[in-house]
Amino acid sequence: MTAALLTPRDAADVLEIMRDAVAQEAPVEILGHGSKRGYGRPVQASRTLDLSQLSGITLYEPDELVLRAGAGTPLAIITKALSEKRQQLAFEPGDWGPIYGAGPGLGTLGGVIAANLAGPRRIKAGAARDHILGFTAVNGRGEAFKAGGRVMKNVTGYDLPKLMAGSFGTLAVLTEITVKVLPAPEATRTLLIRGLEDARAVAAMSQALGSAHEVSAAAHLPRPLARRTSLAADPALTALRLDGPEPSAVYRVQALGQELAGFGENAVLDDAASHRFWAGLRDLTPFAGDAARPLWRISVAPSEGPKLVATLSKRLEFDHFYDWGGGLVWLALPPGADPAAESVRAAFTTGHATLIRADANARAQTAVFHPQPAGFAELTRRIKESFDPSHLLNPGRMQAGL
Repeated sequence: MTAALLTPRDAADVLEIMRDAVAQEAPVEILGHGSKRGYGRPVQASRTLDLSQLSGITLYEPDELVLRAGAGTPLAIITKALSEKRQQLAFEPGDWGPIYGAGPGLGTLGGVIAANLAGPRRIKAGAARDHILGFTAVNGRGEAFKAGGRVMKNVTGYDLPKLMAGSFGTLAVLTEITVKVLPAPEATRTLLIRGLEDARAVAAMSQALGSAHEVSAAAHLPRPLARRTSLAADPALTALRLDGPEPSAVYRVQALGQELAGFGENAVLDDAASHRFWAGLRDLTPFAGDAARPLWRISVAPSEGPKLVATLSKRLEFDHFYDWGGGLVWLALPPGADPAAESVRAAFTTGHATLIRADANARAQTAVFHPQPAGFAELTRRIKESFDPSHLLNPGRMQAGL
């Protein structure tokens, strides 16, 4: 049965639609432009709530570093407005539509916050949840509510803005979101080291991140993926980003190169080349174009990443690269392969693994998000019950039964 498509024009329409859904006990799937519809378990709902009309920047105060926009506002519109004032979303969210076979530029502010996306700058700037100031929304009881404001402050009880980030629309329908923005760096330089094996690369990244040079991103691409960047004809590639005022960025990248000279010869990417390289990693470009490849995101201690890869390579075939200084391992299996959740999660004891991409049948039968300990699972259930007692919002998106 095809779900009824509902396209509200504003927050009042969302409230009316949700009140009717509550009265009819009708499950609702929530979408922006659907660019990340393949992220999470398949949703079974009789209605689809399309938020794409809740679009537009409603407040932007560059001097106050605050922006507010409708949840359906394309990220491209926000990025353009910020770039005109030399500002940015510092958590560097990626454009993930292409990894699911969708077009580029379809991601929305609401989708980014709901999925708590963050790119390579996560190690310095934090995740999306660290930049959301406030929101308005409608919960699964058919009640409109708002939380937060225009400044960062401590609160008691639930920190609702942070709670919404990463909830994947299972707690409330976000209608408008206020975020903190930051100045964009004046210049960017990237130090490249070629030919390192995984463990040696992680050691180089750890030393760089522990230095006084304020590295804003650190990634390592083994040979198969490095060859796709056009920056390395054959060897693996370790990349370290430094940004800030141009004289500072130039000095610091040179000083870091000298400090890491023991790891091998290095080279420097200029501003334009740096932006292209890191945008490619942010958007997972090495894994775009083949939506049939199951894709895992695995968070572990950086020192454990190479051990994890070595263990998995004994039983699985895959391509991989490291981000966040080695603390994030991206791993793509062959096209059409079984996601092998048990094998992936059995390869480490501390950390978590999320199945970012797989076909609908695999996602329906696999724990897409890392299973929670009993205490956390009970807390998750109680929070869900408080916001959406009838389980109408994106039912089953994160866990079966919720």
